[in-house]
Amino acid sequence: MSLKKKYFMMKKILRDFRAPPNRYSIPDDLHSSTLKEYYFIFDEKRVSKGKDQALINKFDENGIPINKTYIDVKEKEFVYFPISIGQMGLAVFHTYLKTKSEKDKNRFLKFVDWFYENAEISDDLGVRWLTDVSLPQYKNPGPWQSAFSQSRGISILLRGYQLTGNKKYAEMAEKALIPFTKPVSEGGVTSFTKWGPFYEEYTAKVPTLVLNGMIFSLCGIYDFVRVFPKNKVARKIYEDGIQTLKNILPEYDLGYWSHYNLCKAEWYPEIDPATIGYQRLHITQLEMLYRLTNEEIFKEYVEIFKEQDNFINTMRMYRVKYTALKKMRRL
Repeated sequence: MSLKKKYFMMKKILRDFRAPPNRYSIPDDLHSSTLKEYYFIFDEKRVSKGKDQALINKFDENGIPINKTYIDVKEKEFVYFPISIGQMGLAVFHTYLKTKSEKDKNRFLKFVDWFYENAEISDDLGVRWLTDVSLPQYKNPGPWQSAFSQSRGISILLRGYQLTGNKKYAEMAEKALIPFTKPVSEGGVTSFTKWGPFYEEYTAKVPTLVLNGMIFSLCGIYDFVRVFPKNKVARKIYEDGIQTLKNILPEYDLGYWSHYNLCKAEWYPEIDPATIGYQRLHITQLEMLYRLTNEEIFKEYVEIFKEQDNFINTMRMYRVKYTALKKMRRL
């Protein structure tokens, strides 16, 4: 293992051990038609310092974050990453909700305009936000589409629409639903599985099935349902996604920890467990879903994953994680 990769791994482990049990607060209002706090309250200072998005490395002249690429990416060092841009934008929106200042409103609207101006638009696929970098672990050379990016774009644009009344933002958000209706093989963001449609954070030739990305993806869809409750496409995408999660959730239980994903590609590790940070994120996400839907299965797995979060299980997880990272050549 190179010194650079050893350093990367040690930083990752230390960051994981320092991860708070509840990284994000969940707001009280998850259902009203006026979009205020996101489903998880992002603090701007934490996000901008890389405490929640470790790869955020610098900002452009409009305050848009630029990510340092993953350790196994060779061809580029920095990239605009729609997922991170969306999180930073929502954090700025949370600042605006506190201050109600024109300055913070205008800072947020720069994120709205970034998503509006950087969309790839087509007749077949509607609107997509692509990440122009490879995904070596999933053998996707890039650029790649993502349900998580779509969700972030929808959440930002709809808040921009409600702040300004400009319908162009809502119209673009609606077109961003189209990739959820298309399979990954056709440029969409959905893997149609035996459990139901799964909205992919990372698209590849085989389903990757990243749990946290699927849950985050549903947040933007539900934002659209809240603002436009009569939209049948958005409601179907949302309801089908919730049903898929109910069907597939038991598959993520390793008995002592949770899976990060369920990728079954021949080149991928048989088991890729969540890190501590992702285990705890799964717990917070499932708590939010229980409050959102009142579905008991989400509450059940909150308790299961909480009980698993102890020192002995953590050490067991890292032994398996080390093997997984070696197979992915990240170590």
